[in-house]
Amino acid sequence: MIPQLFVEKIDLGDGRSITIETGRLAKQADGSVVVRMGDTMILATAVSARSANPAVDFLPLTVDYREKFAAAGRFPGGFFKREARPSDSEVLTMRLVDRVLRPLFPDDYHAETQVMIQLMSHDEEVMPDALAGLAASAALAVSDIPFYNLISEVRVARIDGKFVINPSREDLAKSDIDMMIGASMDSVAMVEGEMKEISEAEMVEAIKFAHEAIKVQIKAQYRLQEAFGKKETRTYEGEKENEEIYKKVKAAAYDKIYNIAKVGSAKHERSAAFAEVKEEVKALFTDEELAADGDLVSKYFYKTNKEAVRNVVLELGIRLDGRKTTDIRPIWCETDYLPRVHGSSLFTRGETQALATVTLGTSREANQIDSPSEQGEEKFYLHYNFPPFSTGEAKPLRGTSRREVGHGNLAQRALKNMIPADCPYTIRIVSEVLESNGSSSMATVCAGTMALMDAGVQMVKPVSGIAMGLITDGEKFAVLSDILGDEDHLGDMDFKVTGTTDGITACQMDIKIDGLRYDIMEQALEQARAGRLHILGKLTETIAAPRADVKAHSPKIITRTIPGNFIGALIGPGGKVIQELQKATGTTIVINEVDEQGVIEILGTDPAGIEAVLAKIQSITFKPQMGEAYEVKVIKMLDFGAVVEYTAAPGNEVLLHVSELAWERTENVTDVVNMGDVFQVKYLGVDPKTKKEKVSRKALIARPPREEKKE
Repeated sequence: MIPQLFVEKIDLGDGRSITIETGRLAKQADGSVVVRMGDTMILATAVSARSANPAVDFLPLTVDYREKFAAAGRFPGGFFKREARPSDSEVLTMRLVDRVLRPLFPDDYHAETQVMIQLMSHDEEVMPDALAGLAASAALAVSDIPFYNLISEVRVARIDGKFVINPSREDLAKSDIDMMIGASMDSVAMVEGEMKEISEAEMVEAIKFAHEAIKVQIKAQYRLQEAFGKKETRTYEGEKENEEIYKKVKAAAYDKIYNIAKVGSAKHERSAAFAEVKEEVKALFTDEELAADGDLVSKYFYKTNKEAVRNVVLELGIRLDGRKTTDIRPIWCETDYLPRVHGSSLFTRGETQALATVTLGTSREANQIDSPSEQGEEKFYLHYNFPPFSTGEAKPLRGTSRREVGHGNLAQRALKNMIPADCPYTIRIVSEVLESNGSSSMATVCAGTMALMDAGVQMVKPVSGIAMGLITDGEKFAVLSDILGDEDHLGDMDFKVTGTTDGITACQMDIKIDGLRYDIMEQALEQARAGRLHILGKLTETIAAPRADVKAHSPKIITRTIPGNFIGALIGPGGKVIQELQKATGTTIVINEVDEQGVIEILGTDPAGIEAVLAKIQSITFKPQMGEAYEVKVIKMLDFGAVVEYTAAPGNEVLLHVSELAWERTENVTDVVNMGDVFQVKYLGVDPKTKKEKVSRKALIARPPREEKKE
């Protein structure tokens, strides 16, 4: 028997709709829903343990998003034909959902919690990542898991000046904005996206438009929750508290921390000073008290530290390193640091440093995208590495983290639209973060810009980036430019903005408080613009414009287009011609068939080798025109003529028949031409009798007058 179903419909206002259903699938989960738009269907489940590990003092939340290949009627690639580790696009979707959900659980809720989102059916007209946040929140809404504020996420695009919610991939390609916004009824919690140099005002307008659509989706969740029968939120054992210990810790530590914070110091010096205060606080307790409540002492010390540092900013306008709220840390840059890479740069801002490299290649090096919801390739991509030594730590290396994928993607989106459309190269940027104390992703954008210009990539405009922070007590607030790592942890916002002199190219914002006012967001954007332009000035002082050409040791790429019927001749039987040509010239040759044309990419460092390949292509594709004259060279002598080769197309041969050598009767071919002779011939087309091409030497020679017959 089919169980009772509960369904709510969301009207998008343009003929499209979204439905949320519960009661049919995965009923042993604490909460489960199916979200459907078109033929795209997503199953989301939420499960949380009934008790927490006492040793855990945080929320062990896992958000997992997976796309099943069966959803698109496809088989997974690879030998085992089974979905394996998540793709970068899946990881990015997980991060989008996690960043909105995580702050909305109670601070003292520490039970193991898992939200799983699965793409079960895929419609090419519907991008599933825009539905993942709605599905996750709806699954929590019909559960008894403590979660105090429902949310949703939407994608907003602008096509021909009009905002659109959750566009298709085809429509998105026409848009100058691609932003994902996550929000509750009251406030925006997350923004991430890329733009084509839009203004700060346009960005705020897009966020407001998305927020209105999100409110409609949240109302639908509340209706579903009511129809299903809102479950009573489960009881759980929160963190233990002790007011006396808190007062004792605060009384001993607050003033000392406040005085350290207001002086301004470097990261390690400051950490050592705070650690010394903590030891002094611990000394106020006996060993027995620390054994019983040492965790509370540490917890309250952190709470006191956070309060004191925030108050220094709000009351004095002084930050941990002594800067004012709008100050940018000292910057120094260098290009061409690595002698044998195709392009490199070093960007250092305060205690954050990124070393970026650029590698140039052919379309063969393009990044292949093969997922159930998207297939294609990227000719520009960026990889970000964050080794533990960058923060002075020793940690095990466990592969690329979700954070590294997310930060690399943000930097890639910041730069991608500034790569010219006619750039022939596949470009890979790698950012190695060597030091980190605040926004290494923005350092990556800056280093990436300089490395691209150092490599000779003709960027449309240089791009810089800045991370903004916020500290507020509900009434007073301070927007911080170029935040430190500590300011990220202690603050209420992390807002990264990248752009050129003319507008924003990418952004990522995470809000840790409820009710961020739009006027604060607007101030943060304007302050970010000033900081961004300051940083951009430092970059262009180091390298003002892209190098005119690639470096001597970098590969040069030349592209040529030939008719599709010549592709086989250039490749040769079994690839013999192209392989021998690559070996002889020291080049890499890639042929792609596009619209029945052969697009040839020639990559090499030796100009002579590239010229040899071009000559071979010209030879293979050479097609003489009727009535035109061409220079030829004799390469073979025959009794009935000479085999000649077009000098403009070596290897392209034709027979010059003895009858076409001269107007006079020719007994021996050698009476007129010999091996190696160079002269002009006229192309006469294809002989209708022999079906072979015909050329003539005599056609270019004046015909001698006929002798009169003697009587």
